[in-house]
Amino acid sequence: MQLLLRNIRVCTEKETTPSVDIRIGDGIIRAVGKKLPMEAGVHEVIFEQETCASPGWMDVGPQPGEPGFEHREALRTLADAAAAGGFTALAPMPNTAPAVDSKSGVTYLHSKTAGYATHFHPIGAVSVGTAGKDMAELYDMHAAGAVAFSDGSHPVQDAGLLLRALQYSRAFNSLIFDFPHHKSIAGSGMMHEGIISTRLGMKAIPALAEEIVVQRDLSLLEYSGGRLHLHLISTRKGVEMVRRAKAAGLAVTASAAVANLCFTDEMLADFDSNWKVMPPLRSAEHREALLEGVADGTIDFLCTNHTPWDPEAKNLEFPYAEFGMTGLETAFALCRTYLDKQLSLQDLVRLWAIGPRKVLGLPVPEIKPGAPAELTLFSPDVSWTFSAAGIRSKSANTPFVGSDFKGKVVGVVSKGQFCPA
Repeated sequence: MQLLLRNIRVCTEKETTPSVDIRIGDGIIRAVGKKLPMEAGVHEVIFEQETCASPGWMDVGPQPGEPGFEHREALRTLADAAAAGGFTALAPMPNTAPAVDSKSGVTYLHSKTAGYATHFHPIGAVSVGTAGKDMAELYDMHAAGAVAFSDGSHPVQDAGLLLRALQYSRAFNSLIFDFPHHKSIAGSGMMHEGIISTRLGMKAIPALAEEIVVQRDLSLLEYSGGRLHLHLISTRKGVEMVRRAKAAGLAVTASAAVANLCFTDEMLADFDSNWKVMPPLRSAEHREALLEGVADGTIDFLCTNHTPWDPEAKNLEFPYAEFGMTGLETAFALCRTYLDKQLSLQDLVRLWAIGPRKVLGLPVPEIKPGAPAELTLFSPDVSWTFSAAGIRSKSANTPFVGSDFKGKVVGVVSKGQFCPA
């Protein structure tokens, strides 16, 4: 595709430039400058309202359904939802059926998504079937292209298994992800333990269920060496422990879900099961700690925590509904609507485009002549309403239908394709 984007402001982690034109041909940025001449065979796109282009964003940890749970989310619909949300790259979790726990699983994901505009970077399972018992063939998956290893939504409960994974992965400098969540402490809790859960009479999940695992994982990392990423951190003490571990020189990184930065457990007062997520929305104290962690670099990047469910799993009484909401299509709008005073556009580029790739050891797209065209296009201040008709995901378990937002994704350019949102 030959493409000429007119009136674009280039947004990087350092600055947002005045408007320029960007010419793209055969998937490569050919020129960046003012009033670039039109050429035959080029598709011209003129943006009348303020539109920015940044290096393509990446989401780490969305949950695919394919293979095994295609009724929740196929790989194609996952890619479509990602493009609609401004994401040119995904590193999906391995919790499929079968799980991505072998070379063949990694190869399948690569081959099935090769023609999509979205880049897929597989995360392999730590254990066979993500069952938390026997360690999977990490090196074979690494050689096939797995960028990290995690049991995803099945957090590793066996400390010995996590220790062996950290030790083994050192041989090829790979990264172990863990979602810090102690199942026996969380029990059958359905929301954060605090004033709101007490008022509602709900079984609750104490912050301790996360904090004790963060401490365990950091102790294992200190003993074994290796590289550890704490995914979906959500508590004040969890952030503090990661901050201290980084200061002590441990090779640890962390991420947080957008919803946990934007909202608190007060959103569950009406028992809307779409707000039932994991990790749970916590109190204002924990939300403020997450924002402080983002500001000082303790939290390396943000993620959507995209967890699609079919209506039969979510449209239930609150205690029986599954945990999770979709998030790819609304992540940028949430940041602009609820965090515009805390996070600048430059911060969002750092947290969405640069942070994930830096942690995973992937090259960051550049906006300059000769570079592959991997861009996210967005209007930072446009007001709009999110509607069910605009949902690209196969599932619609989101509380935001009908919500008014500030900041809208215009589309993405990736793999030589222009995908309007």
